[in-house]
Amino acid sequence: MKTFTLAAGLAATLAAAPALARQQDPHADHNEHAPPAPVDHEAMGHATTDTPQDPAQGSGTSRLPVDEGGMRGLHIMSGDWMLMAHGYAWGVYSDQGGPRGDDMAFVASMAMLEASRPLGDGARLQLRSMLSLDPLMGDRGYPNLFATGETAGGVALIDRQHPHDFFMELSARIDVDVAEGTSLFVYGGPVGEPALGPSAFMHRGSSRLNPEAPITHHWFDSTHITYGVVTAGVAARRFQFEGSAFKGGEPDEARWGIETPKFDSWSVRATWTPIPQIAAQLSYGRLESPEALHPVEDEGRLTASVAYADDRLSVTGAFSAKNRLPGETLTAWLVEANYDITPRHGVFGRIENVRNDELFPEGDPLHGQTFRVGKFTAGYGYTVPLSGPLSLALGGSASFYAKPRALDVTYGDDPFSYTLFAKLSVGG
Repeated sequence: MKTFTLAAGLAATLAAAPALARQQDPHADHNEHAPPAPVDHEAMGHATTDTPQDPAQGSGTSRLPVDEGGMRGLHIMSGDWMLMAHGYAWGVYSDQGGPRGDDMAFVASMAMLEASRPLGDGARLQLRSMLSLDPLMGDRGYPNLFATGETAGGVALIDRQHPHDFFMELSARIDVDVAEGTSLFVYGGPVGEPALGPSAFMHRGSSRLNPEAPITHHWFDSTHITYGVVTAGVAARRFQFEGSAFKGGEPDEARWGIETPKFDSWSVRATWTPIPQIAAQLSYGRLESPEALHPVEDEGRLTASVAYADDRLSVTGAFSAKNRLPGETLTAWLVEANYDITPRHGVFGRIENVRNDELFPEGDPLHGQTFRVGKFTAGYGYTVPLSGPLSLALGGSASFYAKPRALDVTYGDDPFSYTLFAKLSVGG
């Protein structure tokens, strides 16, 4: 089953790679440190706010520093349409240590297709789809010590990272200029991301080579797959203000389908980009019944984050306070970074700390008790340029943990985990 999962995920990405590669100049990457050359939209008659002087677009309507490169892709013109393709397949072997650990080989994947065009003077349309073959890894996802969130077989996932849904995004966005450098926008769709938290971890340059989801995922960016989203906002070069209506419930266990959209929750977010290399956001969301096993609990989620990026270094720092309604407030913080020592050699790391009350299932004497735990990850990746837009990164990471002594019996005195990976990327 592990072999089938790895082969299926890699085959899906490799099948599309040759066609994409033919669209790209095979000699275009002589300067390996330089990011992919930006498309000159103005020369093509395409007004845009995503220029080298402006913040880059992250997941949903979030912003990234312009040099971070998390959403870079292969760009192709077709008439008035500008098409973008981006994706990856991680082949990963993970060995999570201690009595609660497990080992597994799996593929985590994502393919993103985007189409945009002008709508007359001063207006633009963007269509986006994002798909993943993560459901092939199984209902329980992959082992990730101290991670919690969502369910499999009606049972809470503990020390596991759940698989993402096949449909990660199906959305549209319209921007209309109202002043020099300022526009109003509306974004939404049956699957999308509300204005809450930083850009999702798989789009951040600071986690570009890290094969594991953060154990704080459900504090910062668990809403990146939401069934039913409408967002409206105002965007300028140095700021963006926006608000969303969306479905507060996390995705169910039917990973291949689309759930019925619903609008029972709301969020607001302010983003400040004082210079192109920095993006800071502050957001708050009121989520109705986000967790399937706690249907009577709502959540108030406050997040704040700052991201910095230049042509070699990407860093993200974030804080979140998750207030259970009714219940206590659980906080988390994260700092992660990716640094390219040379064009091919890169190092990365992540430090995170979280107050979690879901580490033990119902029926366990410690069920519902709160424990503060930390995770420290460091890793290395070697990137091999392939044909055209393709690249292959090979590497690994190691993780250590900090926890109360009360958890020693369950998790062991000093659990140690490691991963080995091969990441095939299309478009950056």
